[in-house]
Amino acid sequence: MTFAALGVPDALADALAATGVTKPFPIQAATLPDSLAGKDVLGRGRTGSGKTYAFVLPLLARLYLRGNKRQPKSPRALILAPTRELATQIQASIQPLADVLELRTMTIFGGVGHGPQTTGLRKGVDIVVACPGRLEDHLKMGNVKLDAVEITVLDEADHMADLGFLPAVRRILEATPAKAQRLLFSATLDAGVDVLVKRFMTNPITHSVDSAQSPVSKMTHHVLHVKADSRVPVLVDLTAAPGRTLVFTRTKYGAKSLTKKLIASGVPAVELHGNLSQGARTRNLEAFSDGTAKTLVATDIAARGIHVDDITLVIHADPPVEHKAYLHRSGRTARAGAEGTVITLMTDDQVRDVRDLTRKAGIAAKTTKLSAGDPLLAELAPGERTFVEPPAKAPVTVASTTPGRGRGRGRGNGNGNGNGRPRAAAATSGGSSAPRNAGGGTSVRAAGGGTQTRTVAKSTAPRAGDSPSAARGGRRRRGPRKQAA
Repeated sequence: MTFAALGVPDALADALAATGVTKPFPIQAATLPDSLAGKDVLGRGRTGSGKTYAFVLPLLARLYLRGNKRQPKSPRALILAPTRELATQIQASIQPLADVLELRTMTIFGGVGHGPQTTGLRKGVDIVVACPGRLEDHLKMGNVKLDAVEITVLDEADHMADLGFLPAVRRILEATPAKAQRLLFSATLDAGVDVLVKRFMTNPITHSVDSAQSPVSKMTHHVLHVKADSRVPVLVDLTAAPGRTLVFTRTKYGAKSLTKKLIASGVPAVELHGNLSQGARTRNLEAFSDGTAKTLVATDIAARGIHVDDITLVIHADPPVEHKAYLHRSGRTARAGAEGTVITLMTDDQVRDVRDLTRKAGIAAKTTKLSAGDPLLAELAPGERTFVEPPAKAPVTVASTTPGRGRGRGRGNGNGNGNGRPRAAAATSGGSSAPRNAGGGTSVRAAGGGTQTRTVAKSTAPRAGDSPSAARGGRRRRGPRKQAA
């Protein structure tokens, strides 16, 4: 079976082949004939089953064949996604194909300024990939109209329901033409999703290739019963092995804390959670994707839509609360036919919860009681362990406090504050204005006639929130200030 045989236009099939995609996955083969024919389609398939191309291809084909001219503020197609990361990854899948077809596409989500998004909408765009909250903001401000939308896609609809986006999604869909084609893709069909189907879809054709309850045959599951004080050493051992590892925690604080502990142990790691700014989230995900940091510590924000090739190991450092979350987290590995390993760390007080979790998830996990240094860890994550030198605390030495010229306001007295009193040396972990030197050596700053000398130890390990360039030995940038995402 080929994409062309399923009805995908030759120009689009050729563009797809140029990206290395030539054979459709089951969810694509099942849904494309109906979606390309203009029917409303409800597609259900587990994470990693290829749902993105299942809706991207009919959307691009429709816009390409109709050839309508784009208008300012009036996109022709809309894709709704629950998270910024998923919206970004959908955009990445669309972009090379849309460029070939001369279609313009853009993303809209929160955590970044309104200005560039408003400008892009005013210029005119064919496809908008958006998170519901920010898109609704633009609707209210009059920056976008949805009355020209020809096709709407809801991706990860069940997750949007879990996050409480359904009211915004309903208002957005009500702003699109009632006769427009609608495609809805979801891993599960919960009550919230069913409400959307009944309200906004016309005689939808349902295709259920598999469900979230379908374990991946090439994914192996293990439960490691550990003592609380062995948890971090076991994680260090596993994440120091070759390959990419995705570690899940239950809370944002837990992700940040664990990332710091891994880095201190010599494992290059970055964090991903809702307390990071969008810039930090993007940089950290790029660092994980390009291999600068081979371990990503994340909350459930990464359980949906984060697709990074060749994640060989998923670790539930904190077991999730529900089985659906377990399956979505685990689905970041063993994607597109690849193999993968899933490990859940379980302490004494979590035995009953983990047992219930695996039973509801329908998986058969092997449980082993062990501690740090157990030979089984090398079997689960084979290969030589590698570590980098962790960042060292930089001592601060005040070389001189000799008064400078003058005592007037703004002139300084050798300690930079102009008030005749010596200024305390900045804490090494805090906000000193002395420039950083990631390559080691000494950083010097003149301060009102005096000199402050900082000795900085050489380090190659990235810090949480660092840009990828910091880990590559370039000038280290301080991570952005945390803010609600």
